[in-house]
Amino acid sequence: MNVGALLIILLLIFAFLGCPIVFSIGLASLAAILLDGMPLMILPQKMFTGFDSTALLAIPFFLLAGNIMSVGLTKRIIHVSNTMIGSVKGSLAIVTVVACAIFAAISGSSVATTAAIGGITLPAMAKEKYPTGFAASITGIASSMGTLIPPSIFLIVYGSATETSIAKLFMAALIPGILLAIALVIYAHVYAKRHDFPSHEKASTKEKVSAVKNGIWALFMPILILGGIFLGIFTATEAAAVSAMYAFLVSLLVYRELRWKELKEVLKQSAVSTAAIVILVGASKVSSWVIVTSNLPNAILDFFHSVTSSPVGLLLLLNVLLLIVGMFMEGNSAIIMLTPLIAPLLSAYGISGITFGVVMAMNLSLGLVTPPVGSCLLIANEIAGGKLEHTLKAVIVPLLIGIGVLMLVTYLPPLTLWLPDVMF
Repeated sequence: MNVGALLIILLLIFAFLGCPIVFSIGLASLAAILLDGMPLMILPQKMFTGFDSTALLAIPFFLLAGNIMSVGLTKRIIHVSNTMIGSVKGSLAIVTVVACAIFAAISGSSVATTAAIGGITLPAMAKEKYPTGFAASITGIASSMGTLIPPSIFLIVYGSATETSIAKLFMAALIPGILLAIALVIYAHVYAKRHDFPSHEKASTKEKVSAVKNGIWALFMPILILGGIFLGIFTATEAAAVSAMYAFLVSLLVYRELRWKELKEVLKQSAVSTAAIVILVGASKVSSWVIVTSNLPNAILDFFHSVTSSPVGLLLLLNVLLLIVGMFMEGNSAIIMLTPLIAPLLSAYGISGITFGVVMAMNLSLGLVTPPVGSCLLIANEIAGGKLEHTLKAVIVPLLIGIGVLMLVTYLPPLTLWLPDVMF
């Protein structure tokens, strides 16, 4: 048997047995190396190669910034959004989508977005008698934008694995992220009008100005991060460090909502999350090397050539594959496992690696609201205190909306390539 195929089979077996994915990759790689008679020195060499990437430095800083923001600044973002659109039918659901989009542009983490935004808006929706299934589903899928809207951890991992410019990937994901947010806002408003959800009294101009004034430092953060990257003032990695320092100074000195005892827990959470992702990337370099040297990608390329010779057909097959994978596997793990197999296909069919990076991130973000993994949906449902079967039923329509936006992004390359082409 091809050693690369053996590695993937062993990885899946270990994962289904409940072994953590990072250990599954490591054990499968070690077994493949031993069975093929390769020198064991490959293991530490390739792991070090995986660690030795400046792009990965962005991950701990963005995670830290998001964790600091969740301590107090999140409430200000929600307050500003609610003041601006509180008079609209279903305003709390719309505020949830908008706040998730803003928070996603800070943390790059969908799970953090679910906990931070959902922890505030879901209890508020419950008080106003929103159906728990709808509330949890709209929060879950809106939170999944954290893996798409830059700075996205998925895109950083993909860029590191494929040696693609992370700044270009961030730019490419901006328009698709905005499109998805707009689509979800429209859906929430239409649903609210159909079911006659309550709306709040329209805020006065004075109240709106006061809300913006109180939340300006929090609102300026995504502008600082994305504006700095897009204008070439700093790289994605430098932007991550700037965002962490900005969040720290604003939370501690301006709003004074961050306490030193809370900072210890924030640093601990960020360190644990970073360690898990970085070790995963390091282990993946070993598995990627084994898969590529086994000639498995060429065999897969020949198979796809036998099925379709059209880029349109290939992209459709890859979308179906990624949607299925996203249902069962954590996103970063899926990127690491599949990228060595898919990259040769992209080159052979003339498909932009930047476009596909966004497509891959979108697919795997939708996986965050589909069982059995569906971490964002499960967290939102837990916070809302709803029945999972009701939430799963309610998420069908927003999930189809997400797939519709995914198809637009897949088959209209200008949506992902226009902004990078303009800026570079």
